[in-house]
Amino acid sequence: MPSFLQIDNISKSYGTKILFDHIGFNINEGDKIALVAPNGTGKTSLLRILAGKDKSDSGGKITFLKDIRIAFLEQEYEFDPSLSIGQQLYSDDADVQLRTIRILDELGLSPSQSMGELSGGEIKRVAIAGLLASGAEFLIMDEPTNHLDIDAIEYLENALKRSRCTLFMVSHDRYFLDRVCNTVMEMDRGAIYIYRGDYENFLAKRSERVSNYNAETDRVRNILRRELEWIHATPCARSGKAKYRKQAFEELKERASDAYITSNITMEGLSSGGYLGKQVIDCRDLSFSFGDKKIVSHFSYNFQRYERVGIVGGNGIGKSTFLDLLAYSDSPSVKRGESVRIGYYKQKGGSFSDGDTVLETVPDTRLLEKFLFPHEMWNNRIGRLSGGEKRRLYLLTVLLQNPNLLILDEPTNDLDIVTLNILEEYLLEFKGSLIIVTHDRHFLDRLVDHLFVFCGDGVIKDFIGGYSAYRTFISDLRKEEKARANASAPKAPVREKPAAPRKLSWKEKKEMEQLEADLEALGAEQKELEAILAGGTPDYQKIAQASERYEQIRAQIDAKETRWLELSEI
Repeated sequence: MPSFLQIDNISKSYGTKILFDHIGFNINEGDKIALVAPNGTGKTSLLRILAGKDKSDSGGKITFLKDIRIAFLEQEYEFDPSLSIGQQLYSDDADVQLRTIRILDELGLSPSQSMGELSGGEIKRVAIAGLLASGAEFLIMDEPTNHLDIDAIEYLENALKRSRCTLFMVSHDRYFLDRVCNTVMEMDRGAIYIYRGDYENFLAKRSERVSNYNAETDRVRNILRRELEWIHATPCARSGKAKYRKQAFEELKERASDAYITSNITMEGLSSGGYLGKQVIDCRDLSFSFGDKKIVSHFSYNFQRYERVGIVGGNGIGKSTFLDLLAYSDSPSVKRGESVRIGYYKQKGGSFSDGDTVLETVPDTRLLEKFLFPHEMWNNRIGRLSGGEKRRLYLLTVLLQNPNLLILDEPTNDLDIVTLNILEEYLLEFKGSLIIVTHDRHFLDRLVDHLFVFCGDGVIKDFIGGYSAYRTFISDLRKEEKARANASAPKAPVREKPAAPRKLSWKEKKEMEQLEADLEALGAEQKELEAILAGGTPDYQKIAQASERYEQIRAQIDAKETRWLELSEI
């Protein structure tokens, strides 16, 4: 594949902290690259530099070898809440506008919906629609799956797999990375490492690199011991020591102290909230609505001690509201056990004072070290942490409450993959009950015993097993339903001898003439609507109406053309 983007000698610092220093790499046409690194190491800064939203501190050079269009999906999508979706997205390019209408429909959105009334997941769908409709050759994406429900993630996954675009993205979704990307780029200790292949290949190759690095560290330590003996030699010998050898000793000393910690993370010493009685949360005929919208309808379930439940469903369907009901409701339909200590991690929780330090916020040093806040970070002010580091610290404030029931609402958002692995290990050893809302399929497969599937209109169904088992079940069920429908469809009569070709009846000729007239009229109206959509009119209500009518016409044309072809073959 030809290279079409070359990056040379770029750097970024945040105050006194160096994120990356004089790095360089190239991107080939057709690459789909996942950038992997811990929170706070500059992933978002690198994306913003490539997208032209920020500049390298060291100057450097970013060279595009082809005249290409770039589309950038940032973590936080900027929008005007007073606009409709159509007003937010429509451009003067008719092709882009038509693609936008189609993608919005596939994502379950209407151009006439108000941006100010959308949920966080629906806003992310709007951002995704704008990105995919742009037709850009180079897509830069910062955590594209954050806030999306699983159906939307799988839609985006399939769209990117089919696309011939070049992709550079940051994502913590391990299934998504494995299915979309053909290259993993690791940013580690200021250096860039490239792994061609999928995410599983990256894990294997990185493990090999770390093992080799640590073996070299052991070799250096052996040399250091010999040099230390020489340094501690008699005073007489010390006076004649070569200056270069003393300098080399200091370099060895620094290198010998640098090794990767590869031992398994254990939660020894981190306790849960003590005894958990038989009664956890007992729901009896629970119902709740927002206006006419049913969130929960006649839901009954008795949560058990040490049970692990995953909750899935579309954006805006009421999953977070359901968690609030479990944690806070004083309704007689929700009874919580007396021994229950709830730790509730919310999507929008974690309000800190920027002037406080990490250690002031979470005084448990064991917990800090387990979740990648080393000693040198304890006195860092909260205001200097990255978004992902703040979310990780908020998670620790929840665990610090010593709960025996954890309720987690999208805990994987904004966390890097290393932190996710640590969190998974913690939760696997957690001695309590667990209720999780998440779109992370890998997370669900590892941690939960069964799923509550939110189906809409207040209906919640229970499925035994993880997410992959659930998707397989749904896929098989749809295949069976399709097979039954085909089997029950009326069969065409079998004739012993080929019937003589028949001619169109008078009624069919009239139908065909009418179809031709209808198609001509619909085609003319379609062209008029395309002119409106491409005309850049400031009347966005008119654009929204034109968009909806365009979709109706397209469906009518498809149906009439199909019938015309059937008649034309007689």
